[in-house]
Amino acid sequence: MTPALNQFLFCYYPYIALSVFILGSILRYDRDQYSWKADSSQLLEGKKLRLGSNLFHVGILFLFFGHLVGLLTPHEIYSPFISAEVKQKLAMTAGGIFGTICFIGLSILIWRRISNDRVRATSRFSDFLVLALLYIQLILGLASIPVSASHPDGSSMMALANWAQHIITFQPDAASFILEEHLIFKLHIFFGATIVLVFPFTRLVHVWSVPIKYLKRSGYQIVRKS
Repeated sequence: MTPALNQFLFCYYPYIALSVFILGSILRYDRDQYSWKADSSQLLEGKKLRLGSNLFHVGILFLFFGHLVGLLTPHEIYSPFISAEVKQKLAMTAGGIFGTICFIGLSILIWRRISNDRVRATSRFSDFLVLALLYIQLILGLASIPVSASHPDGSSMMALANWAQHIITFQPDAASFILEEHLIFKLHIFFGATIVLVFPFTRLVHVWSVPIKYLKRSGYQIVRKS
């Protein structure tokens, strides 16, 4: 990969994706609130949905926050307690476990959407697109574990962390940290940014509407008798 292409894909493209993510979400909520939903197909088929959705969400939540903490925590903060080598081994182990859980759940959801006539008939192109992107991203993530194992010194993890921390602090040299990294890491980043890019145009927007207020709701529901 040439330095120019590397600079575009891993410096400019993430900011393009983040800009579309933020502005697209705001515009969709402002102009099309009726589409701001998960479009659940539970009424059409529930058994596979429950199993697949539970496995997928457990896996994806741990993967998301694991990446968030692992990539954005400066080395100086955790280095007195844990080395980069040990951190990488923990990340590989946890990523392998929860990545597999997420992969199984997503596989069930994809098979359900393809094999069930009623669910497939109510699906849109964006539904299949986001499922395909997530599936590819999961496969790339799991496939990156053996590659990481070939660099047990934690150097690749440090390079990826430096890239992520430079991106969020708007430093123009971010892409240089992963110029020499394995292609699979670059593909993983690219597809991650692409998922962020298409986020506002899919049912993924329901992530913004996490019903936190339900945790404080009353245990009883008052229903007026007609």
